[in-house]
Amino acid sequence: MSRLHARVGTLRQLEILLAVHDTGTVTAAAEALHLTQPTVSMQLHKLADAMGITLYAQHGRKLRFTDAGLAAVASARRVMEEFEHLDMTLADLRGLKAGTLRLSVVTTAKYFVPHLLGPFCERYPGIEVSFHVGNREQIIERLEAGLDDFYVFSHVPGGLSLESSAFLDNPLVAIAAEGHALSRQPALSLEDIAREPFLMRESGSGTRHAIEQYLQQQGQTLNVKMTVESNEAIRHSVMAGLGISILSAHTLNLGGWVGLSPLRVEGLPIVTQWHLVRPSRKRLSVVAGAFQQFMEEQGRAVLADFVEDAGRFVAASGAGIK
Repeated sequence: MSRLHARVGTLRQLEILLAVHDTGTVTAAAEALHLTQPTVSMQLHKLADAMGITLYAQHGRKLRFTDAGLAAVASARRVMEEFEHLDMTLADLRGLKAGTLRLSVVTTAKYFVPHLLGPFCERYPGIEVSFHVGNREQIIERLEAGLDDFYVFSHVPGGLSLESSAFLDNPLVAIAAEGHALSRQPALSLEDIAREPFLMRESGSGTRHAIEQYLQQQGQTLNVKMTVESNEAIRHSVMAGLGISILSAHTLNLGGWVGLSPLRVEGLPIVTQWHLVRPSRKRLSVVAGAFQQFMEEQGRAVLADFVEDAGRFVAASGAGIK
């Protein structure tokens, strides 16, 4: 049997190693773990000495992990996952639902996913939730690293071994500033909006992928004036008269139509699906299994109000959810 485990100091050191890797700096890791920076540095030094390797090198303000350091990070993650699984299994055997659900979602999904977590946490009050929001590229990085139990995408990433299930329609609707000339037209074609300055989400965005795929099918292109990396920034840019755009109707829930007008465009909305995604080979924790069952049994019913709200926005654009 390998004796490395006898030389590695503590589980706390592995936790510190993961925090430094995931946050990117010793300072950020210290803040996340509520430790001093010298304590974090000292524990990492002890861990590196025990393993007989160099964990990382400093490049400016960034840390670059060595191959040996990345191998240590991967093993540390598996060790911590095993303890987390044991903790949740024991809690389950005691008749409790305790532990942590780890969920990462792309930015547009942040508008409705909390409404799923509310009733789930009400059912299992002992459960903690780690809820991460990022752009598509960031969430794919977390997926590839296996940091979370589930991920929410409107366009499931390719090239990975994944399990996914669709749970909600995602209608994409055209919008303009309130009082815009096109908003007074009873019916528009793609050609009509193609001539207008258009505000597009960043490359890699699920919304952008759906728009570009639809335009390709229709043989159309848009007059892209700006590329914007957030839904909120697009909404305000449209309100400021910088151009028109196409966004998820869910983005426009909760008063999001203020200062905006729907555009009645033939062929719209573009309807995609929201998917709950997880790595095929990653074992489900007790909590993750409970959440998956909750989504299968109640997910659509819980989000019925969002479907209704989205339907009203789509109806305002002169179309219906397909």
